[in-house]
Amino acid sequence: MAIARFPVVVLDCPDPKTLAEFYSALLEWKIERNDDDWWSVRAGYGDSLAFQKVDSYRAPEWPGQDVPQQMHLDVVVDDLDTAEAAVLELGATKHENQPGTTFRVFLDPAGHPLCLCLD
Repeated sequence: MAIARFPVVVLDCPDPKTLAEFYSALLEWKIERNDDDWWSVRAGYGDSLAFQKVDSYRAPEWPGQDVPQQMHLDVVVDDLDTAEAAVLELGATKHENQPGTTFRVFLDPAGHPLCLCLD
């Protein structure tokens, strides 16, 4: 029997509302607001991501490690070109370093690495 359930990945950021809106649009998940410093998005089947305000937030500097990424999100897409256009429209930035051919690296609006990956 599990001790806990429904783990939530929490991303530090300077503006939780903006990041919640970005990931809500990307994943088509519902936005849930707890307070000004904590927003989250939730799938109909229960998975969720949360975004916590950190006043002294510093975006990761991937692929370097001066400010390590600590974690990143991979999301599966059907078509890289279509997904790239959509994620850029939502406010992501394409990273200059693209080390693979079956995935593309972007930065979300707070600078977290985010990979669009073919299944």
